[in-house]
Amino acid sequence: MNATMKLWSSRLPAVGLGGALLLAGATVAFTAKNESKDQDKPTSRTTTVDERPIARDGKWGNSFAPVVKKVTPGVVKVVTTSKVKQMSAPDMPGFDSPFFRRFFGDEFGLPNRQYRSYTPPQKGQGSGVIVSKDGYILTNNHVVDNADEVKIFLQDGREFTAKVIGKDPKSDLAVVKVDAQDLPAVTLADSDKIEVGDVVLAIGNPFGIGQTVTTGIISAMGRATLGLDYEDFIQTDAAINPGNSGGALVDAEGRLIGINTAILSRSGGNQGIGFAIPTNLARDVMDSLIQDGKVTRGYLGVLIQDVTPMLAKEFKLKDHQGALVGDVVPKGPADKAGLKSGDVILEFNGKPVADSRHLKLDVARAKPGATLPVLVLRDGSRQTIKVTVKELPGAEQLAKADSQGAHDTDTLHGVAVSDLDARTRREFRIPEQVKGALVTDVEPGSPAAEAGLKPGDVIVEINRQSVRGAEDAVRLTENPQDRTTLLKIWSQGGSRFVVVDESKAG
Repeated sequence: MNATMKLWSSRLPAVGLGGALLLAGATVAFTAKNESKDQDKPTSRTTTVDERPIARDGKWGNSFAPVVKKVTPGVVKVVTTSKVKQMSAPDMPGFDSPFFRRFFGDEFGLPNRQYRSYTPPQKGQGSGVIVSKDGYILTNNHVVDNADEVKIFLQDGREFTAKVIGKDPKSDLAVVKVDAQDLPAVTLADSDKIEVGDVVLAIGNPFGIGQTVTTGIISAMGRATLGLDYEDFIQTDAAINPGNSGGALVDAEGRLIGINTAILSRSGGNQGIGFAIPTNLARDVMDSLIQDGKVTRGYLGVLIQDVTPMLAKEFKLKDHQGALVGDVVPKGPADKAGLKSGDVILEFNGKPVADSRHLKLDVARAKPGATLPVLVLRDGSRQTIKVTVKELPGAEQLAKADSQGAHDTDTLHGVAVSDLDARTRREFRIPEQVKGALVTDVEPGSPAAEAGLKPGDVIVEINRQSVRGAEDAVRLTENPQDRTTLLKIWSQGGSRFVVVDESKAG
């Protein structure tokens, strides 16, 4: 039989560099080193929030150096590492046919080995913001997505391996944590109180050259540009470039108002249009990821649309504010509360509704189970309806803590084995008295490859237990006491012991 002991592969964290809209992501380099992240779930957090509005006196100071000195220690460089990736075999007609395999696979070597290709380990770089003294860090999902190891570098030279607490692709946010205390956390502001024209500073690590500070103003608010399910971007002309993803956008007092995420560019570099996720949205996502390991969002059960000038006229609205209910989901929260198709939702939980997108954001932030007032316009008259918000269906799958490897308890990753037979004994000159499992493939860059294991070796023992064939080899690598495996190998006429240490790898 043929067997594979946990062949693994992983993609490099996504870096959007195609088209006009770019994630302010990571520069990429290749490396031979490959380690994975710890998945422990921390339990404490001390975030500082200052919700006062900024002073707007119209004055431009001579220097932002005091603000920069206050904030930059809390902005970190994030370096991610991905594992070796196995590429699929060529899509060739008849490739899997027994005839093809006979002449190009099993008969002239190990099955399909010559048709496998691998990408080397890769590194990505981004930025992050320390938001609590005990080590919680906000960054973008696309910075750490599919990373096998996340390293955090502080301005003072300290280096930590971070744990990915959780990721939310729908808002492009992620939370990681380092094991440290008394870190220089950045104070969070109330992003609902910022205004167009406010002075801002963007801090991050563009192109991996080192921490950089740029300045500008808030150019616009409420932008929706990336096609995410939940987005409410702050637009700024402060220079943001690839590598700034996950970095800080702060106000003139050094308080965090946004997480830098993307740029709009025709050249691939900054052209004065950058986007940041507001801190109020980031705080909600962060709190959910830390407390629950997932993001739980509210649900009304309505299909809504923006109010156009023509619709405003038909529904007797003075302006284009609000969200028009096109349909109501049967037996959903809105249906049970009495909302109807044709209602225009003007306020949700006391907050005016600008358009359908902002209503979606406000509902998502609502706590499931809460009964909230919804002001609607129906047939020209206003009325308030109480709606009990439910949890968005499927929310448990939307943004759970990264559990890749949580059940990954076996060892000898990237090693393929098969039973010994007459053909393989002849091919590798293996005596009849040698019993064990034949190594048919070893993934480049894996701990087993680094230990010297190679195709043609025979695994005779695993952790001092005899191996009779491939099935034994797989069984003996399941649920080990630790991540270090002692192998007795027969190779090229003699036996030797090999230690495969996967304690720092996937």
